Amino acid sequence: MLDLSAKPKLLVLIGPTAVGKTKLSLDLAQQFGCEIISGDSMQVYRGMDIGTAKATEAERAVVPHHLIDIHDPSYPFSAAEFQERVKQLIPDIHARGKLPFIVGGTGLYIESVCYNYQFTEVAMDEAFRQEQELYAVRNGDEALHRRLQEVDPVTAERLHANDRRRIIRALEIAHVSGKPMSEHLAGQKKESPYELCIIGLTMDRAKLYARIEERIDLMMQEGLVDEVRSLLEAGCPRDAISLQGLGYKEMVTYLDGFRTLDEAAILLKRDTRRFAKRQLSWFRHMKDIHWVDVTDTANFSAHFQKISDIIAGKFVQKLEYNQQQLPLK
Repeated sequence: MLDLSAKPKLLVLIGPTAVGKTKLSLDLAQQFGCEIISGDSMQVYRGMDIGTAKATEAERAVVPHHLIDIHDPSYPFSAAEFQERVKQLIPDIHARGKLPFIVGGTGLYIESVCYNYQFTEVAMDEAFRQEQELYAVRNGDEALHRRLQEVDPVTAERLHANDRRRIIRALEIAHVSGKPMSEHLAGQKKESPYELCIIGLTMDRAKLYARIEERIDLMMQEGLVDEVRSLLEAGCPRDAISLQGLGYKEMVTYLDGFRTLDEAAILLKRDTRRFAKRQLSWFRHMKDIHWVDVTDTANFSAHFQKISDIIAGKFVQKLEYNQQQLPLK
C-alpha cells in the first residue's frame, strides 16, 4: 500500500506530440502500479480517436485510464474542469493502492494540477466579447490573434490563431483586469500539494518533426477525414472547442471545400510542428522536471531504465512496486 501520511505522490510524464509518451507510459504504469490520467485537452471527447492519438482499447485494458471519452464533442471542456476532476481522481487512485500518473502534452492543464493554480475570477464583459467575436468574423482569426500578441505576447505564443474562444477570453482578462493572463498565471506561488516526480521527454528537433509527419500520414491512412466528417454529420458545431484541435480544424477546411486534401495535410503538418514547438517552450518554463533525451528511439530499454531509476529514486522509500522488470523492447 502507498504511504498516505505525507503529501500524496503524483507521477507526471510530459513531452511534445509524437515524442513517444504512450509506449513509455504503459510500461512505466505496469512497473510502478499506476493508473493513468490523460493530460490531453482533446482526448476527453468521444468520437475523436484518430486525431487525438488516444491509447487503444487494448492498451486501456492493460492499464486503467481516466479522462478519456468523458464528453461529447460539442462540450466546452476547460483547464479549470480538468484541474477539478484530477484533484478528485488523485485521492481515489491512492485509495486503491495505486500511483496517479498524468501523461500528456497540454502544459497549462498539467501545471494547473501540479501547482494548484487558482484560475482567474476576472468578470466577463459580454459586450467586449461580442465586439471581439465580430472583429474575428470580419477580419479573420489571424487578425484577432495579432490583437492578443499586442497585449499578451506570452499567451499568444501558446494559443493557436484558430483558438478563438480562448483568445477572446485572454483579451477579455486583459481588458477587464488591466493585467494580461500570463501575468495572472506568473503570479501563482507554484507550491505543489503533491510529492511530484515529473519526467520530461525531449528529442532532436529534426527527428521529432519527422515523427510528426509520419504520424500524420498514418492518421490520414487510418481515416482521419472520415472521423471529422462523422463529427460534422452528427451536428458538432464548427466553432466547437473540439473542432479547433489539431487535425480537426484542418480537415474541416478540406471538407468545406476551402482546401484540397493535400493542402489540408500539409497545413496539419505545419501546425503540428508549431504546436510541438509551443509545447516545448511551455515545458521549459516549468520547474522540477527530470529531462530525458529519447532521440535514439532504438535504445528504448536504456530510456526506460533511466526513467525507472528517477522514479524509484524519488518514490522508492515509500512506494512498493513490482521489482521484476518488464520485458523491454
